[in-house]
Amino acid sequence: MIEINDLTKYYGDLCALDHVSLTIEKGRILGLLGPNGAGKTTAMRILTGYLSPTSGTVIAKGFSINGNMLEIKKMIGYLPESAPLYQDMLVFDYLSYVAEIRGLGRGAMISRIKELSDICGLREVMHRSIHELSKGYKQRVGLAHAMMSDPEILVLDEPTSGLDPNQIVEIRDIIKKIGREKTVILSTHILSEVEATCDRVVIINRGRIVADGSTEELRKSSESEYSLRVKLRGADEKKARDLLSAVGGVRETLVEDSAGGDLSLRLLCGTREDIREKIYRRIRETDWVLLEYTQESKSLEKIFSELTKEN
Repeated sequence: MIEINDLTKYYGDLCALDHVSLTIEKGRILGLLGPNGAGKTTAMRILTGYLSPTSGTVIAKGFSINGNMLEIKKMIGYLPESAPLYQDMLVFDYLSYVAEIRGLGRGAMISRIKELSDICGLREVMHRSIHELSKGYKQRVGLAHAMMSDPEILVLDEPTSGLDPNQIVEIRDIIKKIGREKTVILSTHILSEVEATCDRVVIINRGRIVADGSTEELRKSSESEYSLRVKLRGADEKKARDLLSAVGGVRETLVEDSAGGDLSLRLLCGTREDIREKIYRRIRETDWVLLEYTQESKSLEKIFSELTKEN
């Protein structure tokens, strides 16, 4: 659907995008992650035609931004971080105005506005002024604007920024519904949103892609280190540490709690091998009671921090 090849953008001496390449398939929701200044918004503005790249190209359905930008714009709906709405207009009047700009006839306009009011949950506010709406409803109006021409590609820049938890869930559900049929690209700083919404995650740092895959794939790729938590009853602290530290793959054994007769240990494992069975067999050789046994993979927040840290 979309092919990005060696995309590079300089602002003077500052390199905002550094030879970025990726392919985005139809029917996928791609989350674009990165710290401030990583190049996310620059990439989106190039894709939507607001900026020209210094070098490289973007091809959408066979059309290149270097010669067919108008054709690409026809298939893209774009919602910037702050929806550019006319605050003094009624919601219905505003969407009618957008439909006219998009070239929809009267019959198609009414039909499309009704459809979008259902998709975006706007029926209750269609005849209210936009300035009276909460930010969540304003985002919905902006989303309806972006979808007016039924675009094949939807580009959303921080779509849930500034929303309360209930509004975030509502906008997230709308995006997931849209993503079943369209290509959706969204940027966000909310990592839990990526896990709940996106099929694929691309992390950008200093203009370069540093990770690409599903959240599960990102976790697996970083599992050269993980930790195991063990809670034992009737175990001597020193003997337990010595016994479990001797298991191959265990880098360090830490005592987290030893109050009340139960011993809680955290085993830091420096291997990709799953050593849970080895640990269990060692414990079974003793007369200790195994109360808890869990593996902890790195959180998406931890992976993001490691991939985007300055050094």
